[in-house]
Amino acid sequence: MREYKTQMEAAKKGIITPEMKIVAEKEYMDPEKLRESVAKGVVAIPCNINHKNISPEGIGMGLRTKINVNLGISGDCKDYTVEMQKVDMALKFGAEAIMDLSNYGKTNTFRQELIEKSPAMIGTVPMYDAIGYLEKDLLEISAKDFLKVVRAHAEEGVDFMTIHAGINRRAVEAFMRDKRKMNIVSRGGSLLFAWMMMTGNENPFYEFYDEVLEILREFDVTISLGDALRPGCIDDSTDAGQISELIELGALTERAWAKDVQVMVEGPGHMAMNEIEANMKLEKRICHNAPFYVLGPLVTDIAPGYDHITSAIGGAIAAASGADFLCYVTPAEHLRLPDLNDVKEGIIASRIAAHAADIAKGVPHARERDDAMAAARHKVDWEEMFKVALDEEKARAYFESTPPADRHTCSMCGKMCAVRTTNLILEGKKVEFCTEL
Repeated sequence: MREYKTQMEAAKKGIITPEMKIVAEKEYMDPEKLRESVAKGVVAIPCNINHKNISPEGIGMGLRTKINVNLGISGDCKDYTVEMQKVDMALKFGAEAIMDLSNYGKTNTFRQELIEKSPAMIGTVPMYDAIGYLEKDLLEISAKDFLKVVRAHAEEGVDFMTIHAGINRRAVEAFMRDKRKMNIVSRGGSLLFAWMMMTGNENPFYEFYDEVLEILREFDVTISLGDALRPGCIDDSTDAGQISELIELGALTERAWAKDVQVMVEGPGHMAMNEIEANMKLEKRICHNAPFYVLGPLVTDIAPGYDHITSAIGGAIAAASGADFLCYVTPAEHLRLPDLNDVKEGIIASRIAAHAADIAKGVPHARERDDAMAAARHKVDWEEMFKVALDEEKARAYFESTPPADRHTCSMCGKMCAVRTTNLILEGKKVEFCTEL
């Protein structure tokens, strides 16, 4: 039996765990430096003791920006086979985390298969599963019932859970005072808000927060403090409700750390580009540099069908400004459950945002792949370019769809390729076009 319950407890005791060694190697980092970061809470290694085949990843200060892929069934789309294909897609493109957001029926069979299959971190939102798991309507669910669902997910091997503990009565008062265009757009947050208003009770995850932490500590589950009052349109960003909840999350972060439970803090949402950097710095200050997990932010509200792009723009700015973990957004956002192609587009967009931010932040070795692409382009070596590309299949398909007569160029510039022209001159050769017509 190991001498610690959680990665944070081990780090505080001066123990470098096997998971820390793996993460340190992946991040080109000294294991002792990583241990210090985990002990401070500025890095989390979500790794449930029951997730046996996980490939540990670190999230937080000084590390590569990680991405998460959401999937799961709904009442209108109940095909578990398709959802498992989405899992395969996420793993193929290197997503470090997968969240099962299923909200229909008995979801534990799919979740258990997902945990057994996936080396990526697995996250859930127990609030989504409460009605199906307990087979009770919202008003019939007791505070203790919600904790049963948290325990069930922890026992199954979930590595991190979104718990909307910050939407307490104080935060709700601020939300009610400062009227919004979009009100509450967090699914879990809206359910808790409805439960609180119908019962007159305090948020159970806030009222019984210590009991929640005990469950999470037992299985080394990282708490992802959900942003129930995140803005759902750019007009609602950085308002009293969002900031009031963030203040609560800062206090809840310290309470979790006191019990050796690792923490991530979730953030917006929809937000104009000029507000993103300030919001990242504000979160880091109020939440004591805990890892920051953002959905987007989506920088405009007018692009349904293209929200993977609005999200990638915001995600790149957010990560370059301090966010540590990006939740992907697909072209289907706001419209329907994403299909397999939507998932791929969302993953690639989020991966580009994360990588671009890592270059900006100077993350060790982040530029190596870009340098390899530049070298391949300099040589006009198409096979090497495809190999280095983020999506080899798409790059190859585009090139081959209109193949050039000369494989040392592409069909856009042909013989007038700038790279070819410059290479010929530097090799002491003439550049001639008319003789080749």
